[in-house]
Amino acid sequence: MSEATGQQGSAGKRLARNLALYTLARLGLVVVIAALIVGVAKLIGVEVPIIVAALFALIVAMPLSLTLFKKLRMKVNEDIAVVDERRRQDKAQLRARLRGDDDA
Repeated sequence: MSEATGQQGSAGKRLARNLALYTLARLGLVVVIAALIVGVAKLIGVEVPIIVAALFALIVAMPLSLTLFKKLRMKVNEDIAVVDERRRQDKAQLRARLRGDDDA
């Protein structure tokens, strides 16, 4: 395995890890907000169905997660850029080889 392939592999693993963390953080935020909605509703004596609380939690969590998890989102974006650049380089290298260029 070449060094470049190893770097892409590590970037891909880092992307997968950071994306999983970001997704879990966002889902956790939805769960916390939904629990708050249900809890506050019970405190004031109102019955709120879980599905309604979950939908409201999704609506509230979307913009909130952009600010709360900005660092993690930026890491994911950087990892995507690294993986995407490596794919572009590999594609250009393959096209050069198919044309018969000796740039390898």
